[in-house]
Amino acid sequence: MTKLSKLRFDDEERGENSELQAFDTGADISNYLRRRKKKQTKRQAQKRGIKKKYATQVRQKKAAASRRIIVSQTQRTAVWRQKSQRSLVIALIVLLLAGFCLNCVNGCSMLLQGGLSALGGSTYPSQDEDMLKAEAAYAAGEDELKSYLADYENTHNYDEYHFELDEIGHDPYVLISLLTAYMGGEWKFAGVEELIEDLFDRQYLLVERVEMEVRSDDEGNNYPWYVCYVELYNRDLAQQTAILTGDKLEIYALYMRTLGNRPDLFDKAEYPNASVIEPPLVYEIPPEVMADEIFAAMITEAEKYLGYPYVWGGSNPNTSFDCSGFVCWVINHTEGLPNVGRTTANGLRNLTVAVSPNNARPGDLVFFKDTYANAPKGASHVGIYVGNGMMIHCGSPISYADITDRYWQNHLLGFGRLDRN
Repeated sequence: MTKLSKLRFDDEERGENSELQAFDTGADISNYLRRRKKKQTKRQAQKRGIKKKYATQVRQKKAAASRRIIVSQTQRTAVWRQKSQRSLVIALIVLLLAGFCLNCVNGCSMLLQGGLSALGGSTYPSQDEDMLKAEAAYAAGEDELKSYLADYENTHNYDEYHFELDEIGHDPYVLISLLTAYMGGEWKFAGVEELIEDLFDRQYLLVERVEMEVRSDDEGNNYPWYVCYVELYNRDLAQQTAILTGDKLEIYALYMRTLGNRPDLFDKAEYPNASVIEPPLVYEIPPEVMADEIFAAMITEAEKYLGYPYVWGGSNPNTSFDCSGFVCWVINHTEGLPNVGRTTANGLRNLTVAVSPNNARPGDLVFFKDTYANAPKGASHVGIYVGNGMMIHCGSPISYADITDRYWQNHLLGFGRLDRN
C-alpha cells in the first residue's frame, strides 16, 4: 500500500476517510480526486447559495431595522414635538404667571412703599432722648413759674396782693409736634433750646402791676399802701401755630392726628395733659331730619372729617380745623348756603339771625362762650346743631357732642340761623 493510502483528508464528511482507505493505486486516487473536486464544486456552489441567501436575509434584516429606526426616530420626533409644544405652552403660562406675580409684587411694593412713606411721614423722626429732654425742659420752666408764684408774697414786699392766675400746663404732644413741624424733620435737643424758650414766652404772659394808695391811720396820718396785682395768662401752647408757615401747619396737623405714631411716648399717668387718640362720638341722625336736602348736604360734608384733630387756625382738610374753620368749610361747601369766607366763631354769629333754643332746628349754628382761657367776648366756640340736643363740631377731635351736657350748658350762648340761597 503506498503512502497515499495512508493519507487522511480533512473533510466535512467522516465517511470519506473510510473510502480513502480502499484505494491502493494511482488510478483510484485520480478517480477519487475527480469525484472529490466535483463534490467540492457542488458544495462551494451550495455554500455560495447559502451565503447569498444569508446575505439577502441580512440585507432584509438591516433594511427592516433601518425602517424601524426611521419609524422610531419619526415617532420620537413626533413625541418630542408634542413634548416641546407642551413645554412651550407651560413655559408661556409660567412667564405670564411670573409677569402677573411681578406686577402684583410691584404693585404691592408700591403700596407698601406708599404705606411706609405715609407711616414715616407721620412719625416723629427724632430720638426719644431728645424729645424727652425737650419735654423735661419745658416742664422745668413751668415748675419754676409755679414756684415763683407760690412764694411770691415771701419774696416781695407789698402791702396787699391780688392774684388772677390761669392754670399752668401743656400737652407734650403739642410741644413735640410744634418743634418737629417747625424744624422740618429730625432735631437734637441742643438745636431747639431757644425755640423752646420762645414757645414758653408765647404761651405764658405774666403781668405784675403795683398801685400805690394813700391811706390814713386812726390819727389821721396819711401813709402809702402798695397793692400788687399779679395776672398769669396761659395762651395755650396749641394756639401757638402762628410760628408755622407754608406747609408746616399741615405737617403739624398730621403729627397731631397720629401723635407721631408714638402714643406710648407720653403716658397719661405721668403726663396728665397728654393727648390720646380717641374715636369720635358717632350719632345717627333720624331719616326724617335728613329729608332736608340742604341739611343733608351739610352733614355729608361735615362727616367726612370725623376724627380730624383740633388745630388752632386750621381751616381746610390739609391743615385740619379749629371750630370756626370747620363750620366755615362745611357752609362754604354746601350748595344752597351762602359763602361765609373764613371768619371766627363770633364772626359767624354776626352772620346769623338769633333763634331761641325752642325754635332751633337742624342746620342752625350753636354758639358757646368762655370755652378757653382768655377767650374773647362773644362766641368762642361754634358747632352745627343736628337736632335732639346734639351737634357736630370740631372738638378734639371732630365729633358729635351732646349739648345738654353740663359743660356745654354752662357755656351756651345761643343759636343762630343762616339765610339760605
